[in-house]
Amino acid sequence: MLILLGIVLVFLLPSPWNWFGFAICVILGVGELFLWNRKVRGQPITAGSETLVGEIGVVVTPLKPLGQVRVRGSIWAARSETDIDEGRVVDRKELTLIVEPSPEPAPL
Repeated sequence: MLILLGIVLVFLLPSPWNWFGFAICVILGVGELFLWNRKVRGQPITAGSETLVGEIGVVVTPLKPLGQVRVRGSIWAARSETDIDEGRVVDRKELTLIVEPSPEPAPL
């Protein structure tokens, strides 16, 4: 973002201040990228079906024993041993979520 600001300054500021402003923006932009890279390096990826374990799901199609549940706005294939309207995701096998009845209601 700062590099784009530097490009705009090249056209808006009078010479030699335009190149001075551009150089400052490029230096700050590279520093910003370096700090951002250090912050996110080593953090685990939080995406996919493994992040859904422990979430509450609402049944879309009846689970007898296979069906579908909506978890975090996405519809997933699910399996349950009992007929439920909503439940907690306790495990997954490949892309099928294993759901058990939950004592607490789903958040709105």
